[in-house]
Amino acid sequence: MSSWLVVGLGNPGPTYASHRHNVGYLVVDELAGRARQRFSAQRPLRAEVCETRLAASGLGGVGADAERVVLLKSRTYMNDSGVAVGKAASFYKIDPAHTIVIHDELDLDPGQLRLKLGGGDNGHNGLRSIRAHLGTGDFLRVRVGIGRPPGRQDPADFVLSPFPAGQRADLGVEVARAADAVEALIARGLAEAQNRFNS
Repeated sequence: MSSWLVVGLGNPGPTYASHRHNVGYLVVDELAGRARQRFSAQRPLRAEVCETRLAASGLGGVGADAERVVLLKSRTYMNDSGVAVGKAASFYKIDPAHTIVIHDELDLDPGQLRLKLGGGDNGHNGLRSIRAHLGTGDFLRVRVGIGRPPGRQDPADFVLSPFPAGQRADLGVEVARAADAVEALIARGLAEAQNRFNS
């Protein structure tokens, strides 16, 4: 039985909860809800963690085929996300190939999703920090499209602003789809998950 580390990127605290930058948190919250589990603070890891299993019956299932899944939300700010990811990877003995990072992506339109292995950080400070702390960029990414800022708005301000009301109705659908993609990555592998979810 193998173990997986599923990281949702975001900033902690109520101020940031509805921001575009926190879409990774929303997806791991959805996964924890499916497993009927709650996050608990793990101070030594500087993170909130939720442990579950993924079986043929779904998240929270049991069976000989069940894979252990550790869901993680860093309690550091985005720029230091790698601190928690590095500590958790070491503590749970999970290598980068079994680490899935869910993050917002400016280069994809809202509603678009892309799964990939490895690559650069494309200016995303959370990814940059994780690469530094894992010593590699060869982890799986679930990139959730948030689109580019309108006009001349600074991308840093854009990601730290709430989803507009017009997008909030679709957001639940997109978060659920990203959660489905994470389950598919673990259960079926990258190629099959990409065929199904990449848009």
